[in-house]
Amino acid sequence: MTDTVTFIGLGTMGQPMVRNLARSVPVAVYDADPEAIAVAARNDGVTALTGLNGGVGAAVVILMLPNSTVVERVLGDPEDPESFAGRLRPGALVVDMGSSAPRATQQLAERLREREVGMVDAPVSGGPRKAATAELTIMAGGPVDDYERALPLLRAMGTSVTHVGPAGSAHALKALNNLLSAIGLVGALEVLTAGTKFGLDPRIMLDVINRSTGRNQSTEVKIGPEVLDGRFQVGFSLPLTVKDITTALDLSTSLDLSPEVSQACVRFCQAALAGLDGENPDQSEIARYMATTTGVDLTR
Repeated sequence: MTDTVTFIGLGTMGQPMVRNLARSVPVAVYDADPEAIAVAARNDGVTALTGLNGGVGAAVVILMLPNSTVVERVLGDPEDPESFAGRLRPGALVVDMGSSAPRATQQLAERLREREVGMVDAPVSGGPRKAATAELTIMAGGPVDDYERALPLLRAMGTSVTHVGPAGSAHALKALNNLLSAIGLVGALEVLTAGTKFGLDPRIMLDVINRSTGRNQSTEVKIGPEVLDGRFQVGFSLPLTVKDITTALDLSTSLDLSPEVSQACVRFCQAALAGLDGENPDQSEIARYMATTTGVDLTR
C-alpha cells in the first residue's frame, strides 16, 4: 500500500483517523476549514491539498463527512465531468465512513458503479476516544472485492472490521445501532429519575443495575461519569444523535414498520435538542432536559 489516499473531512473524528491511517499509507487531506487541514498536515505522512480537486486522482478516496447531503455536495453529480465524482478515474474506490442515509448510499453506489468507480460504506462506532487509539468498530457494506480493497485501510483505523452486506447495509446498521444506544440511554435515565423521585440514591441504583439484567452501555460507561458526576462530555453531540436516530426511524417507516418505542425516543431527543441551550449540546445533556421536565436532577 504505497499509493496516496485522499481523505476528506477533518472534524472531531477525521483528525485522529487521519493520524492513524498515515502510519500505514501516505495521506492527502482536504476540509472546508483551512485550519483543520493545517492541523492534520502536521502529522508525519500527511500532506495538505490546496483544493478539493487536488485529490481526485487517488485510487482510494475516504470521506468522513456528517451526512448524505454533504457527501453529495462534495462529490457532485457522477455524470457531470466537471464534478469531483465525475473526474474520478475508472477503478477508483470511494469509502464513505460518515453516517450517511442508507437509501442515498445505495443510489450513489449505483451511479458510481456506472462509471466503474467502486464504493464501500464504512461507518464507525466508538467516538473520538476510540478513534484516537485506532480501536474503532467499523462496519462495511459493498461488493466483497471492494471491501477487501478497503480492508487494510480500515484496519489502520479500527480493531473490529466486519463486512455486513451490500452497499448501504453498513449505514443502515450504524443508524440502527445508534437508535438502540439512544433508547438505552433515555430508558436508563427515565428509570433512574423514577427511582430518585421515589427516594432511591441514583448512584446505588446504577451500581446495582450494572450488576443486574437492566444494564447497558449507557449505564456502564456514560451515566456515572457524564451525568451523575456532571461532566456531560460523552463526546458525541445531541444534534448528531438526533440525525442518526431519525435516519434509523425513516428506514423503519420506509419498510412499512411503525416502531412505537423508536418513535417515542426520537420525539424525546428532538424535544431535548430544542429545549437545551447551546448550539451543540453533548448527547448526555438529555439528562439536563429530563430534569427540567420532571423536576428530578440526577446530578447531585
